[in-house]
Amino acid sequence: MNLGCFSISLAVRDLQKSKAFYEKIGFKVYAGDESHNFLIMKNGETNIGLFQDMFEKNILTFNPGWNQHAENIDSFTDVRDLKKHFKSKGVDIVQDSISGESGPSSFAIADPDGNQILIDQHV
Repeated sequence: MNLGCFSISLAVRDLQKSKAFYEKIGFKVYAGDESHNFLIMKNGETNIGLFQDMFEKNILTFNPGWNQHAENIDSFTDVRDLKKHFKSKGVDIVQDSISGESGPSSFAIADPDGNQILIDQHV
């Protein structure tokens, strides 16, 4: 079972300051839109998202169907199957936005310390 592209989504107070800091340590803007208060930055295979005023805490994010370059991959475990698998293991779903039988959808779980893990499929 592959969870897909991994990134950490950081809740930032000042997008410009955060962008400047991460650029200083080697990250480059890869995607996103400053006018919508978010940027995706990359350093090698490491992805971070900077999100201003979108959520309170940092979130671990997995994107089924994408590789680390946000490119579609042919074979992957659909978000709906991941949700079923996690539930069968006794993992509580803390946010459920699953829709339809295929395509984009998401759900979230939390680890024992309350860290949110978003499973967010875009394909």
